[in-house]
Amino acid sequence: MTDIEKEEIIESEEETAEVEGEETVEATESPENSELEKLSAELEEAQNSKLRLQADFDNYRKRVEREKQSLINYAVEGMVSELLPVIDNFERALEVKEADFEGFYQGVEMIKNQFIEALKSQGLEEIEALDQPFDPNYHNAVSQMESEDHDSDIVVQVFQKGYKIKDKVVRPSMVVVSK
Repeated sequence: MTDIEKEEIIESEEETAEVEGEETVEATESPENSELEKLSAELEEAQNSKLRLQADFDNYRKRVEREKQSLINYAVEGMVSELLPVIDNFERALEVKEADFEGFYQGVEMIKNQFIEALKSQGLEEIEALDQPFDPNYHNAVSQMESEDHDSDIVVQVFQKGYKIKDKVVRPSMVVVSK
């Protein structure tokens, strides 16, 4: 064998070794690359899932807000429809030009009762105060006075009626309490 042939064989063996080394490198990189691609795909899927969940939550929040506003509007509409007959009766009472004060008074009394009934139908209740024990949750004491007829801390006079809707006080009663 000549030197040239020997060199060609050596070069051929070196190229073969390089190709085998590259294949080994590719073979070792291939599982890492596939793992990296798998993790990258999982991350992208998780990010997309997060964005979808966030969008779903935003849509849910907006829908709940619209429904809440709709319920408020319908509640107000119901209340207004209960009060419209009261306004009609006030207008009718004011159209009467006669000097019949007693009739006018009775008409206004009827309208007041109608108004109270409309509010009661919406859940309004008067707070009982007179001759009741003073309760700061329902009564606002504006003064105290001596009373031989009542025990201490009993409501003896009501300046302004109080009202509640279910358990919520809308306005406490303004009262005078015995000492």
